[in-house]
Amino acid sequence: MEEHKILLEFADELKSVALNIENKDFSFINEQKEKLKQIEENFKSSTSHYVREENALFPYLEKHGITQPPAMMWMEHDKIRELEKNIYKLIDTHEEMDSGHFVKDLKELAIVLAETLSNHFYKENNILFPTGLKVIADNEWKEIKKEFDDLGYCPFTPDAAKKTTEMIEKPTSKPMIEGMIAFETGNLAYEEIETIFNTLPLDLTFIDKEDTVRYFSQTKDKIFPRTKAVIGLKVQQCHPKKSLHVVNQILDDFKNGRKDVAEFWISLNNRLIYIRYFPVHGKNGDYLGCLEVTQDITNIKSIEGEKRLL
Repeated sequence: MEEHKILLEFADELKSVALNIENKDFSFINEQKEKLKQIEENFKSSTSHYVREENALFPYLEKHGITQPPAMMWMEHDKIRELEKNIYKLIDTHEEMDSGHFVKDLKELAIVLAETLSNHFYKENNILFPTGLKVIADNEWKEIKKEFDDLGYCPFTPDAAKKTTEMIEKPTSKPMIEGMIAFETGNLAYEEIETIFNTLPLDLTFIDKEDTVRYFSQTKDKIFPRTKAVIGLKVQQCHPKKSLHVVNQILDDFKNGRKDVAEFWISLNNRLIYIRYFPVHGKNGDYLGCLEVTQDITNIKSIEGEKRLL
């Protein structure tokens, strides 16, 4: 709610500038450019406000059967984002526009944004949040706070709201589900895990901390040949001698914390292949091994514009 107040101040400031430059010449408008850019940056810095609501608060409301209000709020978030996007575009291209059109468009967008934010925040403050306080349990709020910490805050988020969760009681662990493997973010069956890895549009190979090949995924279209015969071998045995120094250098850098990625790209059968290596660390920071990720990015490189429809 404190963030709401600050966002409304940003909107009022934008509206004030838009009204102030009305009937002014272009030189005066240019003088306000820095101020407009600062307001633009303020709004851009508010992204996490909506991300936190959509990804942490809304799902918990929906778990308690409160589905329509979050859906409506998310739609309004999209409307707000679209308005802000149009304002950014207008500010960034104002020098290419007729001053009269620029002032008219900026004034209209600023007024609509201010009204939209005011109405939206009123509904959240007086309907959505009170509903959440009624239905969401204390231990769930602790989980939501942890999710908020992970998603990050706005530069203007009050310090009290960003207080660390280290002193907060650890949320009650969820009960084990029979036949499932429990992860911090959910439960999966063995078959689901294997199929997910094999469905990913890339090849995965895992080498453990002793440099032993432990696993590789079996995707439909393998980029490089892999056979089960390599399982249990040292990774050095799976590469030609001429490239061993590179393999050993990568692993040594990972084990000693000097690098967190090594990447290469090559042309293979007229396709562009992107090969990346990542160190895998446990929760306590211990080196567990190395993950190789190989991907055909030929079609990805050709993507342009946007595709928003199925």
